[in-house]
Amino acid sequence: MDKIRPGVLVISHGSRSAEWVRLVDEAVAQMRFGQPAAALGGGPSDEEPRAMPADRDHGHSIIPVESSFLEIVEGRLIQDGIDRLEAQGVTDIIAVPLFVSSGSTHVDEISWSLGVVEEPKLETDLELMRVNARVHWCRPMDDEPEIAAMLWEKVRELSVRPEREILLLVGHGSKEEGFHEQWQQVLSSLAKQLGELGGFAATDTAMLLPEQAAERVKYWQRERPDWDVVVAPFFLSEGYFTETVIPTRLQGLEYRYNGRALLPHPLVAEWLNHRVESALSRLTRTALKT
Repeated sequence: MDKIRPGVLVISHGSRSAEWVRLVDEAVAQMRFGQPAAALGGGPSDEEPRAMPADRDHGHSIIPVESSFLEIVEGRLIQDGIDRLEAQGVTDIIAVPLFVSSGSTHVDEISWSLGVVEEPKLETDLELMRVNARVHWCRPMDDEPEIAAMLWEKVRELSVRPEREILLLVGHGSKEEGFHEQWQQVLSSLAKQLGELGGFAATDTAMLLPEQAAERVKYWQRERPDWDVVVAPFFLSEGYFTETVIPTRLQGLEYRYNGRALLPHPLVAEWLNHRVESALSRLTRTALKT
């Protein structure tokens, strides 16, 4: 069996906010997945673990982890992460897009840049990456139960009488055909789960692109003036959209809002763990067959 040396490349958008980047790095540093690398044909490693992001020791060999960004964070872009992994002898890169929705056009262009798909669905300024390792692509967050659980924990402090409240889940969204529908599917599924978790009288969704948030708040205030509107942002980390865009779009309207995004939350690291462990299991099965 050929030696397979796996590595993990976590890819998020990037931000000019040092706090935004810190929260992502913190989540990646908390990853603790448990697939023994020796099962993939690896052996003891003489390499020293890097300080950030920390490599993961699985009892038999070290699986390196890189936290990289689509843009803005110089020296830590996607190509930088690939180069660092391959410099450590990685033959198989598990690429985890740390994005909230498959409806993101960024997820599509990143998968193309890594050779996962032959063509991007939209034109992109992103270039093909130089990558010699095999790339194993994972899905973004979407509507999995742990994502709904995180959203509920962030917004539950705003709920006083859920039987008289409408929960409005607001995401970035997309105007592009196909991507818009994916966003809607994810938002609708999560809103339904939040309704069950919080016991809300009703749930609804809105995108910022196209602008739907103000119209949906006005709709519920018109249709059910006896209900309170609770707004939950569906964003990875707090920043421009949660602190400026949503409040600006909803200016002058009555609603409850705390602007709390998914990070920081320990379940983000758990979600990353599950994605990586699933990919490692598939790699193990493939390696044992060869």
